[in-house]
Amino acid sequence: MKTSLFLYNSFSRIKEVFKPLDKKNIRMYVCGPTVYDRAHIGNARPVLVFDILFRLLRYLYGEDNVTYVRNITDIDDKINAKALQSGVNIESITEETIEWFHKDMDFLGALRPNYEPRATAYVSQMIEMITKLTSLSFAYPTEDGHVFFEVERFADYGRLSNKKLGELNEGVRIENEDSKRNPLDFVLWKPSTNEEPGWDSPWGKGRPGWHIECSAMAKDILGEQFDIHGGGIDLIFPHHENEIAQSTCSNDMKKFANFWLHNGFLKIEGEKMSKSLNNFLTVFDLIKRDFSASAIRYNMLSTHYRQPLDWKFERLAEAEKTLIKWNNKKESRNEVDLPKQVLNALLDDINTPLSIYEMHQLYKNEKFADLNKACAFFGFVPKGRKDHLPISPELSKKVNNLIKDRNNARLSKNFLLADKIREDLLGAGIIIKDSGQETTWELSTNLEIKKLKEL
Repeated sequence: MKTSLFLYNSFSRIKEVFKPLDKKNIRMYVCGPTVYDRAHIGNARPVLVFDILFRLLRYLYGEDNVTYVRNITDIDDKINAKALQSGVNIESITEETIEWFHKDMDFLGALRPNYEPRATAYVSQMIEMITKLTSLSFAYPTEDGHVFFEVERFADYGRLSNKKLGELNEGVRIENEDSKRNPLDFVLWKPSTNEEPGWDSPWGKGRPGWHIECSAMAKDILGEQFDIHGGGIDLIFPHHENEIAQSTCSNDMKKFANFWLHNGFLKIEGEKMSKSLNNFLTVFDLIKRDFSASAIRYNMLSTHYRQPLDWKFERLAEAEKTLIKWNNKKESRNEVDLPKQVLNALLDDINTPLSIYEMHQLYKNEKFADLNKACAFFGFVPKGRKDHLPISPELSKKVNNLIKDRNNARLSKNFLLADKIREDLLGAGIIIKDSGQETTWELSTNLEIKKLKEL
């Protein structure tokens, strides 16, 4: 049996043994959502990938020894544009979108991170970091209210993306070129118009650039150096490249994160997901189409996280069948002591497809207790199963009464109330299903008893 965890480090471009900076304080930061619209399944992929890594780290080192931070970007041009277009204030948009995100990811059974900082709460830390970068001559202010990081001052710029400065210019959209010393210099602070959110700063009223947000939040919560930084492969350049530059320079550190992990792109039936192609798929779309959370997890994790994922609905249907088959044989205990074959696969750079193959072998060899343990770890709760999570008869009765209230609201055409009851139940971990004249319900993998009691 393997004893070490190996992870592919995007920075070194090799698979390395994971050696924590402190076994009692393992720290991971993952770039989270920009909150202006429903999360699509491409957004869900890093959530589920790093959910498995979070579970694995807690399994190996203990729940109390792992800290997982996933930020929320609530300062962004896309949010400003949506507010302007819709006539709704920014805070209403971000609050609603954060609520959607939580409900969708809870439905998928993703564990909540230990910290979920919002950019708006860390502007003072961002200003402090920018001020230090300017005092050390790594950044410079301009007359029009911008502050830029000067990439030529950082000798290692381009190391994460494995490119030299000249190569990085190719195919990159350059903004505010006239104000910069170098087209690749990136913005740390920019002025705000009257219609945009703004904060007072030494450079005038404005708002932070996107890249500085993660650096400031990570430093404040995890310290100047930590173990793992993760996100989608599209973030390697420029976002993560810029994070490394500004963080190492402002903190006078040779390293920011010890390991950089990136998941691959996602396509829909062989094509890039796009609203123009009419194949834009949100997590909520899948919920409405009655796919189970476990089948979505299974489908997402059947491809190695570093490989491109081609989302096919026929595979989602196959996943449902597999989980039903496994459910017919396995016991209902919710243990998480991983069988060695499954654990060994996960220790080899989170090889979830090999883990799932080993789970099929466990089924084939009638090792149903071990299969049950693996399913519990992966959050595979077969569709329709209600005895896998604790719920009292009193709470069951409460759910049934709320569903009656919802059905009565629908009959009286009070659809706002009906939708609210459905959303409230989903937020507490109760999934309701409408089929003909009958409404049924089941528990998601992330049941929240406290929330259910409060309904």
